[in-house]
Amino acid sequence: MTEQPDFQPAAPLIPPRLRAQRQAELLDRIGGREVIERVVDAFYDAVETDEELRPLFPEDMDDGREKQKLFLEQWLGGEPRYSEQYGHPRLRRRHFPFVISERAAGRWMRHMIQAFRDCGVGEPEVGELVASFGPMAKHMVNAGEELPREPLGDVRLT
Repeated sequence: MTEQPDFQPAAPLIPPRLRAQRQAELLDRIGGREVIERVVDAFYDAVETDEELRPLFPEDMDDGREKQKLFLEQWLGGEPRYSEQYGHPRLRRRHFPFVISERAAGRWMRHMIQAFRDCGVGEPEVGELVASFGPMAKHMVNAGEELPREPLGDVRLT
């Protein structure tokens, strides 16, 4: 019989990144597709008047509104209509053309969370959204990085 060493390997200093956990029924609890559509419209209305964020969005934001509705519905557990139409979201890559600072990511998050509140989403669900949006917003920050800044357009990413 071989002897086991009396030491345990050290745990990694940085734990592996885990996917944001959302309860499967979150989309239903916030009111489904109808609420997502109202939330995205409220969000884009807020961006329209935000002097810092507005330059990061195209002049005509109609296409972005529609894509955001599809994405949020899918991301919150709904039908995969975004991926069926546009392929894998690859959010970070799709945002490379825009220089996104921590401040801009924070403003994005503040407007998005306020839009959910303004559309009547309850605080327990808002708490879940904050826990999910926070890491996503931080992941989008790319200011000071050397990245390919050309837009992807409507390329379907798989």
